[in-house]
Amino acid sequence: MTNPEVPGPVVRTAAGSVRGRREGGLTVFRGIPFAEPPVGEARFAAPRPVRAWDGTREAYTFGPPPPQDLGIAGTTGVLDAPEGDDWLTANVWTPAPDPAARRPVMVWIYGGAYKLGHSGSPGYDARRIAADGDLVVVTFNYRVGMEGFARIDGAPANRGLLDQVAALEWVRDNVAAFGGDPARVTVFGESAGAGSVASLMAMPRADGLFHRAIAQSVPGTFYSDELARDVGTALAAELGLRPTVADLAAVDPGQLVKAGQSLAPKMPGCVDRWGRAAPTVTPYSPVVDGDVLPVMPWQALASGASRDVDLIVGHNRDENRLFTAMAGKLGQIGEERARAALGLYAPGGEAAYRAAYPGVSANDLYERVQTDWIFAMPSLHLAEAHLAGGGRSFVYELTWPAPADGGVLGACHALDIPLLFGTFRADVGLLVFGGAEPSPEALALSSRFRSSWTAFAHTGDPGWPAYDTERRLVQVLDAEPVVAPYPEEASRRLWEGHEFGALPLLG
Repeated sequence: MTNPEVPGPVVRTAAGSVRGRREGGLTVFRGIPFAEPPVGEARFAAPRPVRAWDGTREAYTFGPPPPQDLGIAGTTGVLDAPEGDDWLTANVWTPAPDPAARRPVMVWIYGGAYKLGHSGSPGYDARRIAADGDLVVVTFNYRVGMEGFARIDGAPANRGLLDQVAALEWVRDNVAAFGGDPARVTVFGESAGAGSVASLMAMPRADGLFHRAIAQSVPGTFYSDELARDVGTALAAELGLRPTVADLAAVDPGQLVKAGQSLAPKMPGCVDRWGRAAPTVTPYSPVVDGDVLPVMPWQALASGASRDVDLIVGHNRDENRLFTAMAGKLGQIGEERARAALGLYAPGGEAAYRAAYPGVSANDLYERVQTDWIFAMPSLHLAEAHLAGGGRSFVYELTWPAPADGGVLGACHALDIPLLFGTFRADVGLLVFGGAEPSPEALALSSRFRSSWTAFAHTGDPGWPAYDTERRLVQVLDAEPVVAPYPEEASRRLWEGHEFGALPLLG
């Protein structure tokens, strides 16, 4: 194996030269700025082009994470990352930085409830994807929390999404020098990253910047502008301030993080005002502002937006169990909480779910409706909207249970991350795999994930049939992967005809 400390070749980007390192048969570049630090006069502004530098920049370490809530499930809550304000940086894994190679490019967008996450997380080490798929992988940071998603007067909405557009523009302009093909770019992301992928498919600013897309567990939570402004007012009020650039621009970023942390536990008490957004305890989501994000992704795709972009979209069978486990309530949900969740989320009301799932316990009905409303049905409906707009969708469901604690987590939220990246003992992998070495079954499924995703990046075909509304065939990812009709038919019928709209301000 190549010594990871051996300096690698120099690549010339539009802003200046960078030197990477040779690591295990790849060349890796870390911490390359793709925009100016969004601080000072640039605070809460759209990302600005990075200034050129002289000489050669050593691209050996990840850039500083954006200000965020600390802690990923299963970790200590301490970020092992450099400090600084150069938040907007990109990283590249390439088999060879040869401009003639023209390999497909995969660009990862991390999740984290739009309030945490950074590309330097060990769980997003992309070496296996790049090596197994013989392609170039790019990851990058974008602003989260109040910096990236709070609605602030005097600032553009969806600054985190604008950062993503800037990163994709950097890929378009520079990836050829790293051996990638800017005409074959696939964006892929999970959870908030999948919501970002869906948003990018609906955003005119992102048109033409990518050619295929993979959305893993798309959340259905998008804010109306009225709701976003009201939540923004509440966030600023935690600091005794107004939600304006004038009031907030001089506030230390750490204080803005604390405002979000202070407001989150109060949100469940705001159901009468914030509706279904309140129990999420996450005061950030993309905003349907009519400009950066003109309409909901489902509406945009059904109207033909991104019809030329092939899409993989899917979800995990037991998404919500991760959050129930993190709350210490796994298997303990009683009738009162189940009834409240069914009343808040179920289309057709509580009776419809109970009729569709006769004999199912209160706990399991709660898990089912929570999984359906926030991830499963938004993901399925995104595929169907894309199909209606003339696009091509491939659908999957992960049903293989996480090994931790005897499998009680099931196929929970975020299980697909360590399976895709092969990072079983980092970040969320520690939680869902319990710190154990992966079994041969897990390794085989992990390989299957990567081969399907990278085949799609190469050819547009992940290895199973495109989805249609007659056969409804999907890839079921389990110990023995099979192609079968969509497994959650009862839920699909319950949600048939439901339109995912921007969450409103109720009072």
